[in-house]
This record gives sequence, C-alpha cells and structure tokens, in this order.
Amino acid sequence: MAINKRQIHHATGVWLAVFIFLHLTNHLAALAGPSYHLGLMEQLRMLYRNAFVEILLLAGVALQIISGLGLAGQVFRLKQKNWRDRLHLLSGLYLAFFLLIHVGAVLTGRWVLQVDTNIYFGAAGLNQWPYVLFFGPYYGLAVVAFFTHVACIHYWKARRFLARPVAKQQGIAIGVVGVVVALAILYGLTGGFQGLEIPAEYRLGKP
Repeated sequence: MAINKRQIHHATGVWLAVFIFLHLTNHLAALAGPSYHLGLMEQLRMLYRNAFVEILLLAGVALQIISGLGLAGQVFRLKQKNWRDRLHLLSGLYLAFFLLIHVGAVLTGRWVLQVDTNIYFGAAGLNQWPYVLFFGPYYGLAVVAFFTHVACIHYWKARRFLARPVAKQQGIAIGVVGVVVALAILYGLTGGFQGLEIPAEYRLGKP
C-alpha cells in the first residue's frame, strides 16, 4: 500500500514529538539554574547524540517539513476553512520555519563554529539587547505553535469518541499549557527575566 503525505507527516510528527518533549523538559530544567540544565542535557545527549538516532531525527525533520508544506497547500486550496483549520495551518507553517532555522543554526554551531550548542548557545539572543526583541518571540511562539498544533490534532481525533465540547475543552487546555510552558522556558533561560551571564564565546555581535 502506498504511503501518502499525511501518513508520513503523522509518523514523523510522533517521532519528533518525543524528542521535542525531552527538549522542552531540558529547557524547563533551566528554572533550577544553568548547571542543572547542563547536567540534564549531558544525560539526554547520551540518548539522542549517537549517529543512528541523530540521522533519524534529521530525516524526521526534513520529512516533516516537506510533507507538512504539501498538506498546507491542500488546506490553502480548501474553499471553506474554519478557525481550527487556520490555527492548525498557521502553527504548522511557523513550526516548519522554526525547525528549518533552528536545526540549521545548531548544526552550524556544532560543525562550522565548533562550539558546544548548550544552554548558552540557545539563550545568547535572549539575554542580549537588542537581540531579545527577535529571539523572545521567536522561541516563545515556537513552543506555543507546537502545543497549538498538537491541540488541533487532539481535537480532531478526540471528537471521534468524545463529545465535541469535551474534545474542545481538552484542546484549549493543551493550548493553555503551551503558553505556560513557553513563559516558563523564557523565564528560566533569562534567569528569571533578570538576564543570564553569557560566556564571551557565545555572545552575539562580539568583535
């Protein structure tokens, strides 16, 4: 049986969601301080920084973006789209943009700049003016978009066996959790909005 774009998107989405859950958990660890974040990252890297898993993750990102853009084109062509369709579409497009830029930046940091892409690499833009004006919304919206995308999918699947109002409430709850997680991550990665001390080698715009 031929595999279509929707099946590819679903399969890679589940695979990436596992990694994203671990990644967001790692970022939430910053609430306990940079050292705790770094300690947890070292443990998680033993899981996902081996050649086999890393290749699967990069392939998953590529297939997710390609299949997602194909499905987005189908939604664009729909004559009637409700607000959930639009929310699902917009969150998916932002995630495709974010994954493309973010993964590219991490790989550039590791392979070209030869730096450890740890908390300081990720949080550098959040703790320097005026870069925070871009990186704050950039990271925050990525987390919200992920949970929003999941919320839309959950609603469509849950309404098959739950009353629609219940499925809707659960979808909204997932979206709210996304906003809370986004704010918590930004709080942790900025030292409680007071600013983290970023080592010189990670500072943006350094001479």
